[in-house]
Amino acid sequence: MLDKLQIVKQRFDEVSDLIIQPDIMSDQKRYIQINKEYKDLSAVMKIADQYKGLLKNIEEAKEIIADGSDAEMTEMAKMELDEATAQLPKLEDDIKFMLIPKDPDDAKNVIVEIRAGTGGDEASIFAGDLYRMYTKYCSDKGWKTEVEDISEGTSGGFKEIIFSVSGEDVYGDMKFESGVHRVQRVPQTETQGRVHTSAATVMVLPEAEEFDVELKPSDIRVDYFCSSGPGGQSVNTTYSAVRLTHVPTGLVAQCQDQKSQHKNKEKAMKVLRSRLYEQELEKKLAADSAKRNSLVASGDRSAKIRTYNYPQGRVTEHRIGLTLYDLSNVINGDIHKIVDELKLAENTEKLKELGEVL
Repeated sequence: MLDKLQIVKQRFDEVSDLIIQPDIMSDQKRYIQINKEYKDLSAVMKIADQYKGLLKNIEEAKEIIADGSDAEMTEMAKMELDEATAQLPKLEDDIKFMLIPKDPDDAKNVIVEIRAGTGGDEASIFAGDLYRMYTKYCSDKGWKTEVEDISEGTSGGFKEIIFSVSGEDVYGDMKFESGVHRVQRVPQTETQGRVHTSAATVMVLPEAEEFDVELKPSDIRVDYFCSSGPGGQSVNTTYSAVRLTHVPTGLVAQCQDQKSQHKNKEKAMKVLRSRLYEQELEKKLAADSAKRNSLVASGDRSAKIRTYNYPQGRVTEHRIGLTLYDLSNVINGDIHKIVDELKLAENTEKLKELGEVL
């Protein structure tokens, strides 16, 4: 472990020097990468100092016990040795996880797309429930959310809603949410009291920076049309809504959320860029999942990942066999435990690859 930490220390010293170099500071993409690596390595160095301090305490306690000339000091040293020895495995496990190579996409902001699936109006209502669940979770994390595009359901909720999330390491947590979410409950429209199963699909795309994806203006067809739905006098009268089509791939992004045509075009461009970036990411994930059992969506958007059962107050995370009887809190945004367990399972899998089985 100390040998590995010494290698990390060498890299930390290199990065500390690089981050103040003028040529790095003038290159936005490179500077963002180096700055993120510096923050990650700083966190490792902090826990490494704790680990080294613990080893030093153990060594000193052993020396006092071996000397044995002072009974009171020996007794205190034995207590300190027991305490430090008990703390050591947890600290070593923390360091192992921190040394797992980071996915550079984990630090990115995201675009989340929620679409109502099977189940008609009830599926749209459920899509609305998922949207509220995620916005509350994001609020707890201190992240900012902003609606990019919206299509409302006929009886509440959404046929489709697209929103962005910005903050620290957003994709690293949100990426596990991609897939099919099922709900089992009695719909508001059900008169017989029968439990129905409905579904909604969630897609989480890492938000692409301008330097991640090259979009040629000549490859994009721009269509303007009238907004629909609530929004005042400008709706259905001005061509403020924007639809962008990337001709080479056929990918489409549109936005009608803003009254300004320019703002709608800007938002649609952000979504289109992220969808193009996701196409490349899917190829990488497919290759990764061929090598290991990745928990992150690998292009199969039909994969059922989670069930929310209202009669039993139960949430089941199918990928890791986790069941929580805490539905009311989960649907109100408390998905922290689910995300943490998924991250732990993913990191444990990565550790096995590295030959570090816990």
